[in-house]
Amino acid sequence: MKDPEFLHTLAGWKPDLIVVSAFGRILPPAILSLPPRGCINVHGSLLPKYRGAGPIQWAIMNGEKETGITTMLMDVGMDTGAMLLQEAIPIMPDDTAGTLAPRLAELGGKLLVETITRLKAGTLVPRPQDTSQATLAPLLKKEDGEIDWTLPATALANRVRGLSPWPGAYTIVGSDSWRIWRALALPGPVTTPPGVIVAITREAIHVATGDGVLAVMELQPANNRRMAVSQYLAGHPIAVGLQLGRGPALS
Repeated sequence: MKDPEFLHTLAGWKPDLIVVSAFGRILPPAILSLPPRGCINVHGSLLPKYRGAGPIQWAIMNGEKETGITTMLMDVGMDTGAMLLQEAIPIMPDDTAGTLAPRLAELGGKLLVETITRLKAGTLVPRPQDTSQATLAPLLKKEDGEIDWTLPATALANRVRGLSPWPGAYTIVGSDSWRIWRALALPGPVTTPPGVIVAITREAIHVATGDGVLAVMELQPANNRRMAVSQYLAGHPIAVGLQLGRGPALS
């Protein structure tokens, strides 16, 4: 809904409080000033970290061990308002954005009820954010999913998790592409150029990275279904030494 439509819809309303969640936009001042108790945002991070539209994805991609929900009073900035309540939950080693989001949604509902209850009782004091500790979580685009094999294996495994289910991590494979759904970082020295397949087992395709090896265990070829690597290899023979991504062999 565009701002003029939104304002027209609210015309004549006298809400005590407005609540938004996963709205992805900044409310105009005319709406922010409308309810006497303010506008509350239920945000999927431990502010001031990960301000922006992609807090769940970026927390996983950056290897965070925990995240959480913050309820906050909205202002004219992007997730810069005073905080009301906050609660943390762990990010599990196998979490993806798709598995973490429902747990955060459940926590957000609980925290919102507590926030409103305590605001009505007058027992909740807003706390300003420490801007010096702020980090950003910008909206992801499809092209952000392309894998840069020069990154360390651990960082790439985190990106695969954080980009699942959307926009999805992918790599170029000759004239084809693979969307990578599940991968494991195997630390250790590697002398092979990044993006080159160094080993193939029944369960995984091992690819050299900027530091360590990424074991790809589940993928989806273009115009095909998601499958385990063992299923893919049964019908698609590939060889050690194949260059993935936009490496020297593809440029």
